[in-house]
Amino acid sequence: MRGRNLIKLLKAIELLSKKEGTTIEEMAENLEVDRRSVYRMINVIEQLGFPIYDDKIPFEKEKRWKLEESYLKKLPNMTIPDINFTLPEVLSLDLLKGRAGLFQGTEIEKYTKSAFGKLSLFVPKETFSKLSKIKALFISTSKYVKDYSGKEEIIDQLMDAMLKKETCHVRYHSFYVDKIKDFKIDPLHFFENDGGLYLFVNTTAFGEIRTLAVERIQEIKKTGSSFEYPKDFDPEELLESAFDIVYEDPIDVKIWFSANQARYIKERKWSKTQKIKDQKDGSIILSMRTSGWWDVKRWVLSYGAEAKVLEPEELKKEIVDELTTTNDSYK
Repeated sequence: MRGRNLIKLLKAIELLSKKEGTTIEEMAENLEVDRRSVYRMINVIEQLGFPIYDDKIPFEKEKRWKLEESYLKKLPNMTIPDINFTLPEVLSLDLLKGRAGLFQGTEIEKYTKSAFGKLSLFVPKETFSKLSKIKALFISTSKYVKDYSGKEEIIDQLMDAMLKKETCHVRYHSFYVDKIKDFKIDPLHFFENDGGLYLFVNTTAFGEIRTLAVERIQEIKKTGSSFEYPKDFDPEELLESAFDIVYEDPIDVKIWFSANQARYIKERKWSKTQKIKDQKDGSIILSMRTSGWWDVKRWVLSYGAEAKVLEPEELKKEIVDELTTTNDSYK
């Protein structure tokens, strides 16, 4: 993901990669930040694994900062870390580029294309002919992808707040009640789901982890207050436990699928706790522990008469009521 801070970070690395290095003052001027921000940026670059050292040059007032020469590879117009890509690595990166459809029409897409254009400098010429053949085997689509044009500034501020662990105040359009709400958040992680970009946040007013859709954030302001990352929060575990993106109390469900749908259900992993029991007529019963009551209900309904909730009884009743209402609407 890209934002102004990421661009400045890349510019900082470029300045540090110069043969003569750079001074704090030069970096502050080129990056249009204060000296304190420069030192913070150098610290971040070091944490990313770039070996930086400072050197006092005779007759110069300021130290010069630079990347270790052994770490650099010279190109005609820039110096960058020495990288040797293999064909599988190049292919993997190119496939990842296909995921950038999420940011179609935004500045992020432009910078993604620019970055991959620069990466192509490291690909041996003979690799391109092989790569073009392999790429023809894979295609990507931007179908159902949400539109994030005009949201770059919000994404940038969220990313910066995550890195600095800074609390933010947001104005958010809640679709559930169709109202604009104002509240404070501790932004924790971005994640992608079904063509949309979402955000795990700790809501300071409610004291709980919630999910926000990035496109529904209308305004964001940093408060200047820092927060501590929740010790007992495991985002990967949460993503694994939820059926889609709704995270609620876990539920145990049993769902019958017809023989026609059984083969498709067996192809995927719906939950890490799932168990599938084959029936004599070729149908199956899927049992799993997950969360997201509404997501599970919507999923079962999408299969029509070829899926039926067996447990819990409350979910089964809700689906019967929903189908009854739907049937009545067609009369």
